[in-house]
Amino acid sequence: MPAKPAPAEAGVLQSVELFADGSCLANPGGPGGWAYVLRYRGHERHDSGGDPDTTNNRMEITAVLRGLSALKQPCEVTVVSDSQYVVKAINEWLAGWKRKGWRRSPGPGGELQNVDLWRALDELLGIHQVRASWVRGHNGHPENEKVDQLAREAAQAIQAAGAQGRLAPEDS
Repeated sequence: MPAKPAPAEAGVLQSVELFADGSCLANPGGPGGWAYVLRYRGHERHDSGGDPDTTNNRMEITAVLRGLSALKQPCEVTVVSDSQYVVKAINEWLAGWKRKGWRRSPGPGGELQNVDLWRALDELLGIHQVRASWVRGHNGHPENEKVDQLAREAAQAIQAAGAQGRLAPEDS
C-alpha cells in the first residue's frame, strides 16, 4: 500500500466517489480481477488488476483498498459497490471484528476470512471518512457496469496469460 496521504488543507475534506467491483472466473481459486473508478469534481481516474488464484470476495475488497490507496490526501469517500459483503463490513461489521480480535465470533468457526485485507482496509478507514452504499449489480448502473467490465477484463487477461504459459510448447 502507498504511504500515508498528506493531511487535508485546513481540515476540509474533499468529497470523492469510489465505484469498486471484483470478479472471479472460477470462484473460489480461479483467476480474478478488481477495478475501481474514482470521481472527484468531474474528474475520473480508474485502475484495475488481478490475481491468478483468488476469490470473488478478495477481489471485491481489493478494489476498495486500491481505490482508497490511490487518494493522495484524507477525503470524505462514498464507496459504491454491488457487494453486500463489502458494504456491510464497512458500515456495520468491521468495528465488531476488530473488537473481537479480528474474528467474527469467539471459538471454533469464528475465524474471519480475508483478515489481511480487512486490516489494511481498517487502516485506510482511519485516514478517510468512508460510507459505503450498495447498488444492485448488472442492473444498468453506469459506473457499476464500467467497474464490472474492467474487473472481468482483468480476470480474463490473467486467465489468458496463465493459459498461454501452460500451453506454450517446450523448447526443443
